[in-house]
Amino acid sequence: MTTPTNLQSFLHAATPNVPSKRIRQRCNPVGKDRTEYFTLGDLWECYKEWSAFGTGTPVVLNNGEDVVQYYVPYLSAIQIYINKSSTTPRNTREDSDLAECESESWSDDSESDKLSGSNHSCKIWDTTSPDSSNDQDGSCPMRDRLGSLYLQYYETCSPCWRSPLTNKITDLAQNCLGLLTLKSIDLSPASWMAIAWYPIYHIPTKGNVKDLSTCFLTYHTLSSSFQADAALENYEDIPCSGVVEEILGCKSKEKESDGVALPPFGLASYKMQGDLWMKPSTSDHERLMYLYSAADSWLKQLSVQHHDFSYFTSHSTMEIGLSL
Repeated sequence: MTTPTNLQSFLHAATPNVPSKRIRQRCNPVGKDRTEYFTLGDLWECYKEWSAFGTGTPVVLNNGEDVVQYYVPYLSAIQIYINKSSTTPRNTREDSDLAECESESWSDDSESDKLSGSNHSCKIWDTTSPDSSNDQDGSCPMRDRLGSLYLQYYETCSPCWRSPLTNKITDLAQNCLGLLTLKSIDLSPASWMAIAWYPIYHIPTKGNVKDLSTCFLTYHTLSSSFQADAALENYEDIPCSGVVEEILGCKSKEKESDGVALPPFGLASYKMQGDLWMKPSTSDHERLMYLYSAADSWLKQLSVQHHDFSYFTSHSTMEIGLSL
């Protein structure tokens, strides 16, 4: 078996495997084909330990030494769209919570500015009304295709002012209970999240290894429509289909899994120097190019101005960030 590269090791470490359940498809009463789904609450549980201690990524240094680099996840952005045709029953509290979240308007930035200081203001758009969605021209077909916007949030704070992912989710869920109770089968394929990964330490300590200061931004879909098998079918026409299969997860591995894996479909990097994460004579560069292009394309299709993605791209010292 081929030893994974450092980049592959990171992608694996950044992939949550969420406990899942299966529901019988209505079109198949025999029940041979069932849809696998998870709740958002179970997804955030996957990040609980990582948020407290970091997730370890095995890294082979250029001198051949092995270290484990730890990264802490932060919620960078999230958009949750509800399938309008979804008939999944919900409890009364969640129904009222959904109505509340959809009726709220953009939050006032001025109070955040006062609390955090003008140099570190947090502009939070945590829940919106349909009129404030990313459908800038107000066209109904776009909103109908995406579904009903339940929640969106974009982080703009400096990294040192951010709360780890599970803390941020807890804060947002105080106003939007669906962030914990919604199921992946309730979500439109347009639902997604971006996680910013910042390094904290490596074991054993090898001094100031500059290449280990690299930060990553991963993109993950949240809907059951984008489970690994379905996603692979959508990418059959891409020349680097072998790379896609590695990223999204091999079918045989997914079948052996006890849950639903959510591997990154997009990636951006910051402070990536040298060749630690892009080993020569491997497909790392092709993999990075594909993942960056996928993230860029996704944001453009949804007309999203993602602060972290723009920052990572504008400050990139790599060819990948300048050639697209």
